[in-house]
Amino acid sequence: MNRFSCFLFVIVLCVGLGNAKLWEKNSVHFRNSLHPGNILTIRCQLNKDDLGFHDLKPGETYDFSFRDSLFKTKVDCALQQGGPNQKFHANFRAYKGGGLIVHYGKKNFWDAREDGIYFTHGKEAPKLEYKWIPF
Repeated sequence: MNRFSCFLFVIVLCVGLGNAKLWEKNSVHFRNSLHPGNILTIRCQLNKDDLGFHDLKPGETYDFSFRDSLFKTKVDCALQQGGPNQKFHANFRAYKGGGLIVHYGKKNFWDAREDGIYFTHGKEAPKLEYKWIPF
């Protein structure tokens, strides 16, 4: 290799290693901020993969991480709450990415509260995104 090629190789290597976030996985986080005794049931589907049911007691969290594909990446979730009879629910897209724009290190935080489900990327205060729907 000539000197110029070596120089470019070193620069590309330094930039690539310095940008570790480029390889960071995306993540979806859920938190149960409901009243005591109110179990939150979560079921998500990452593209066509069913991630199963997860029951959270108040104060508990559930999260998972993944990489965007070159095709569209989507996470669709169904949440239920309201005690043993599960009186309220909400269905929504918890994450959308992939395609022409591939994300790295994107974080979606969802907080289930009594009046609905709040959303933030973690940099701003959570905002009410979805209200609970009675069964």
